[in-house]
Amino acid sequence: MKKTIVLLLVLAQTAFAEPPTPNEQARFLAGMPQEGSSLAGLAQRGEFNSHAKELDATWADAEERQLGPIRAWAPLGLPEAVSDTSPLLYVFSGPDFLHAYTFFPNASTYVLAAVEPVGLPPDVTKLSEGELGSSLRNLRNTLNASLSFSFFITADMKKDLQATKLTGTLPVLYVFLARCGCHIQKVENIWLDAAGKIVTDKQTKTSGARITFLGAQGKQQTLYYFSTNIASWALKQDASFLRFCDGLGAMNGFTKSASYLMHMDEFHTIRDYLLSHCHTMTQDDSGIMWKDFPRESWDVKAYGWYPGPIPLFKQHYQPDLAEYYRSTEVPAIPFGIGYQWRPKQSTLIYGVSRMMVRKAIPVVEEKPAAAPGALTAPPSAPVPKALPVAQ
Repeated sequence: MKKTIVLLLVLAQTAFAEPPTPNEQARFLAGMPQEGSSLAGLAQRGEFNSHAKELDATWADAEERQLGPIRAWAPLGLPEAVSDTSPLLYVFSGPDFLHAYTFFPNASTYVLAAVEPVGLPPDVTKLSEGELGSSLRNLRNTLNASLSFSFFITADMKKDLQATKLTGTLPVLYVFLARCGCHIQKVENIWLDAAGKIVTDKQTKTSGARITFLGAQGKQQTLYYFSTNIASWALKQDASFLRFCDGLGAMNGFTKSASYLMHMDEFHTIRDYLLSHCHTMTQDDSGIMWKDFPRESWDVKAYGWYPGPIPLFKQHYQPDLAEYYRSTEVPAIPFGIGYQWRPKQSTLIYGVSRMMVRKAIPVVEEKPAAAPGALTAPPSAPVPKALPVAQ
């Protein structure tokens, strides 16, 4: 009996002698087939099989109800943005790479910004049997909200991902990348200095992750996720995130389920930045207010329907937007999105800037003293102040 146990331990250690790649970790967390993966042995356990079965069912429902219709409609409804390879800037995003990629599959670069921390790089080989089951279950709980309602319930996500060793946004980003048919090539931890330059050998207030991947069509693309506070007072103290975005040139903008933060004076800086730096802006009614799009430089139209905000945000009702829907023949959309996620209840606003498209400024990176190792999130990394979110 002792010899058998020793043999099993040796085999387990041998199986993970070469650490699983980020792409293998992503496919495992996404509950996808493991043939040929170094994690194939771990995938024989019941926890993974249950995880895969439940995620397959949830994903199939989201694909039929929302993701497939978005992919079919977007090239017709948002032609300038969908076909464009310019970077996509998605503020108040959480780890929602899923909708960014579904709407805008051709972007060369995706920049997501939210307050949720990057978290530790997922490594399922370091989880015990009990930890693996609970971690995968909590991950599904977080994913279910986004797949069912098109947005994350931030308080629940924080609870689910803190109650597990799969912490922060990276596990969710891994799942979305894998399920969208992307192949992760490299993952790095990064920070921004005061000038918005990427550094990898020292910590700053603005932490993030850079994921290089091959998209579903086989072209190389880059995903940045930054954990940062973009309230006006915070950007006044530390504008490194905006300085980084300056280097991207003309961008397409996207936001949804944004807690109506840009309706408030406290978030006028990021609102004005989007209006002056983005070539297009796609959002629901929780983003930039309808009246705040300067009509002398923006052409703005809407799709779907405007039932007004959900009760939690009833103070952000927009009478002028409601009047637009009453007086204009507004095209329908075949999917739900945002807080009003039910069919025929969703609002989608699309603006195209008439301003001259700016040329990109090269993003300069500070070279580290030594090549960085695997992505880690040091315990001492600063955590930004939380913003108000929907519960």
